[in-house]
Amino acid sequence: MKQLCVIQHTETEYLGLIEDHLEGRNIRFTYHRPFAAGGTLPGTVEGYDGLVLLGGGPYGIVSGHLLPCLGAELRLAASFLEAGLPVIGFGLGAIVLSVAAGGGAEEAPLRFRVEQAQATGPDHLGGLLPRSFPLASYVRDRPVLPPDAEILSMDIDGKPLIFTVNTNSIGVLGHPGMKRGMAEDLVMEFTETPDNTVEALEALGAAQAEIANCLTGLMVGLVDHTGLM
Repeated sequence: MKQLCVIQHTETEYLGLIEDHLEGRNIRFTYHRPFAAGGTLPGTVEGYDGLVLLGGGPYGIVSGHLLPCLGAELRLAASFLEAGLPVIGFGLGAIVLSVAAGGGAEEAPLRFRVEQAQATGPDHLGGLLPRSFPLASYVRDRPVLPPDAEILSMDIDGKPLIFTVNTNSIGVLGHPGMKRGMAEDLVMEFTETPDNTVEALEALGAAQAEIANCLTGLMVGLVDHTGLM
């Protein structure tokens, strides 16, 4: 049975709809909350088969309120990559993955969107990545991808939304399993909120069923790509 280390950056953001897909495949996961009183990050990869880095609400990598545990988290992600273990990044976590893999990050404003991700080819993730699907994102900054990264999906402006690095790691510039309630709690947790929050919440609610449906194929492809099964 595989065991994932999951790093949270906020009180409210968690795996969401993804939890059921992991549990259904007997993939266990343990949440670590470095922002909580007494909370820490694991010091090594020992005992884990992969790392999941969740989003961070309004936290940034190079702008805004910088992620407090950034240095330690970059070292942790790099240690998983060096060990050949998969790293999965969602939202801010995808930007951390990009930096840890030898890329970088650039400034971009805090934004909350539900947009159609467009696959760059028909055969990504074993042909299971939908050609077009809704992706909710609540994120600040953008990744500057390392040279060996492959872009699997882009937004309407041609910017990467899903990419792979290090053969078995993947970054998603959003949360493919986000629930509307999670986004509402995230908005309430911080004083800084994105523009058009009400419209984005309505769009997320309207897309919830399609997000859940598309997540089935996406998770099968993701689990296979990362070698978790």
